[in-house]
Amino acid sequence: MITSTANERIKFVRSLQEQRRARHKSGKFVLEGANLISEAILSGSPIEDAFYTDDFIATPDGTAVLDGLSQAGAVLLAVSDAVMQAMSDTKTPQGILAVLPTPRLAPPAELTFALVIDAVSDPGNMGAIMRVAAAAAVPVMLVTTGTVDLTNPKVVRSAMGAHFRLPVQMLSWEGVAGRLTDHVIFIAESRHGAPYYQVDWSQPSALIVSDEAHGPSPEALQLAHARVTIPMPGGMESLNVAIASSILIFEMLRQRSQSL
Repeated sequence: MITSTANERIKFVRSLQEQRRARHKSGKFVLEGANLISEAILSGSPIEDAFYTDDFIATPDGTAVLDGLSQAGAVLLAVSDAVMQAMSDTKTPQGILAVLPTPRLAPPAELTFALVIDAVSDPGNMGAIMRVAAAAAVPVMLVTTGTVDLTNPKVVRSAMGAHFRLPVQMLSWEGVAGRLTDHVIFIAESRHGAPYYQVDWSQPSALIVSDEAHGPSPEALQLAHARVTIPMPGGMESLNVAIASSILIFEMLRQRSQSL
């Protein structure tokens, strides 16, 4: 059992939890908790190291998760409660965490729809958007400069396994434009634009969503062909970007389902 936080493996995990640079340099990130780790196992994602406490083994899913990790080729490492606390990004650790390579899912060759992220900075919002996009089987999410790191621990927790289902590409605005040459590009705005349910989402299209705190960037506005909005008769100024994305994405899905 590892009982010292000075252990090199433990120090590496802490660097991944705390430093974007460490995650990008190594190409690895951390999962915490049985549910997220089970998603990784089901996806077939390679898992390198898994750390667990004695208390975790006693949980209902403990033995099954460890068996799954072992079958996936992970190195299983028992640690003390104090070491787990030091490695965890949460106040109340779940007793298990794993280190694995950042998923690189390939998008389909022919894109019928793309979600474009315009500098969304809040980790909870970003994770929630990823969860929605994965649930709706969005073919690809294009992420631009200024967006929070997608392997940030808070993003990972909020995404609830979307990292293993949602293809993602990090692109400049020039790269986004080149990727979407045959698409009608809509940008979500809080006050201006066509009501979202009047837009034809069945055509090859893309949706740009932005952080509600600062609104769309100049680059996003320049790229977009049309603006779309969610009417709010209650008089609220705006919706949280994750909620707005959910409404718009599932309207796209509804229209496409009806056109099949």
